[in-house]
Amino acid sequence: MTRRELLALAAAAGSSSSAAAPVIDTHVHLWEPAKFPYHPKGTYAPPAEPLEPYVAFVKKAGIDHTVIVHPEPYQDDHSYLWHCLREPRFKGTLLLDPIDPATPGKMRELVKAHPKRLVALRIHAMNSAAEPPARSGPIKNRDLADPGVAACWKTAADLGLAIQMHFVPDQAAKISALCAQFPGLTVVLDHMGRCGTKRGGMEAVMALARHPRTIFKYSGWSYFETPVAPVVKRAYEAFGPERILWGGLGMNAAEYTKNRALFAEHWAFVTAAEQAKIRGGNAARIYGF
Repeated sequence: MTRRELLALAAAAGSSSSAAAPVIDTHVHLWEPAKFPYHPKGTYAPPAEPLEPYVAFVKKAGIDHTVIVHPEPYQDDHSYLWHCLREPRFKGTLLLDPIDPATPGKMRELVKAHPKRLVALRIHAMNSAAEPPARSGPIKNRDLADPGVAACWKTAADLGLAIQMHFVPDQAAKISALCAQFPGLTVVLDHMGRCGTKRGGMEAVMALARHPRTIFKYSGWSYFETPVAPVVKRAYEAFGPERILWGGLGMNAAEYTKNRALFAEHWAFVTAAEQAKIRGGNAARIYGF
């Protein structure tokens, strides 16, 4: 790191008290294809973001904990996630085919093998209403009405995992039906429900707040085609400060400094205590950090 980056990190870390208000990044992807090759069915092949530089960064930045969100390039090969979970301050999510009858058993095996280190099963439902769901191929866009999905949600509830939904607003009604079927299950809504596109859908996402265990994740603002601030304020009204997480803080000093400034801008209308909950207090409670 350059001296300027180190100074920026020191300033950012000094602006919050780790003991009183932890900083937790709930959405980080790490990958190292030279040592852990991408899956043949991976949906994209990004440049490396390896573990060791990230660990050095979070220590200097004062980020207390991280949720490693197992990414699509690795599909259901979790080898790199297990490598990352050698770092005790990290926890991780799973990516498995939610309509495969074998998935509930795999979930049980993996949670048993990695006790207290896994927090959620992530499910991708990125197909529009006009696009039929996929029944094979990359683990993505399965039919949320398939009985296998409900079996995975039940298994997650039994294991104390959350369901982490990466979805577009067109899928909100099916998510709502599952939430009603499993009212005791925590459901994390990734990337603000992708409701910042010109296609709209914000109210469909906000309607999921009627289920008391849905959690809105303030992340993915770079995907927005419309202003972020109105979505943030509407989410605060719908979900309240106890049910919002912060993710995607950055992978280096420059990104973290920029994203802290965006956080301060977007959340300037809430109290300092509520900001502290969103920065990490809520994640500590929900994920057991």
